[in-house]
Amino acid sequence: MLDDSLLDDTARLADADRAGLLRAAAMAGAQVRATAEAAAELELSDRLDVGRPRSLVLIDRPGVSRTLTRLLAALLTPSCPVPVVVAESVPAWIGALDVVFAHTDDAGDRELAASLERAARFGASVVLSAPAEGPVAASVAGKGVLLAPRVPVPPELAFPRGLAAGLLTANALGLLVADVQALADQLDLEAEKDYLARESFANPAKALALRVADRVPLLWGLDPVAVAVGEHAAHAFAAHAALVCDVEDYRQALARPALRRIAQSGGVERDIFADPDDSPGGVATRVLLLSVRTGPATEAARYQAEEFLPGADLIAPAEEIEADEIVRAAVLALRFELAAVYLGLAAGSIGGAGRYEPASA
Repeated sequence: MLDDSLLDDTARLADADRAGLLRAAAMAGAQVRATAEAAAELELSDRLDVGRPRSLVLIDRPGVSRTLTRLLAALLTPSCPVPVVVAESVPAWIGALDVVFAHTDDAGDRELAASLERAARFGASVVLSAPAEGPVAASVAGKGVLLAPRVPVPPELAFPRGLAAGLLTANALGLLVADVQALADQLDLEAEKDYLARESFANPAKALALRVADRVPLLWGLDPVAVAVGEHAAHAFAAHAALVCDVEDYRQALARPALRRIAQSGGVERDIFADPDDSPGGVATRVLLLSVRTGPATEAARYQAEEFLPGADLIAPAEEIEADEIVRAAVLALRFELAAVYLGLAAGSIGGAGRYEPASA
């Protein structure tokens, strides 16, 4: 059962968060800055100064690696001058003209280690965001760039570090223009808005947690970047709150008649004394329309989606902050992470106590 009173009780909330997950999540900006510092010290830009690559291969591994690689691909695809390939392992055609990027917190992922070793053997440039010890790190020793974590957080909260590493790689290759310092600043501002002492009416993450509590969140994106953020949100809700979400492009979502009917009725507030089985399909849902990009195409999609789903909630970071779509996507991802942690604490479903020890002051 959800104890929503806990969210506005600072003392109880802090006591419930024995693993320090709220503090770890709020260190997103610090993760980005530390990754940028590591990249500068390792002269990442100079080491990737190889001209335009034949392709950029993003290795998709379990955990936040999967969601951040898909977000990177969504950010890159519209204007990237080279093919962007997302794969679970290095393709057989890899060669000296290709660049491989991978993120993992599993230092013992031997499948990834063998894959990266093969990429390096065939002359590909490799950038790895991973712990400094173990088979994965050893696979690129002396043959690639290893961006090791400098801010300790649990693996499920390492999304900002991996995203920063991927953005810095794309920057160095001239495939994207990302201001990682501005990104870090905006993540700090979002963490301040979502601080545990701020009450839920003024705390976007707490308010979001309450909106999806006791519902099945339908995270439907109005653009590809928003869909990718939705996938990360679903991962966060599952990791921290044991909550299952549906993630889809809203056009595809509306092509599923049964779920569409539930979604169209689920946005209407129900009697708190009503039996959940009285709702269509016995499922209470909450539709969240996610919008990251701006422009005529997105506005048209938004208009159509709101017409079909009048009870849906729209989450559009562009209405709150003046920033590019990279920053907007990262800020929204952080908000969902914090909402998932808050929801997990309030519902008592947070796992992994003791795996993360907050840094001492």
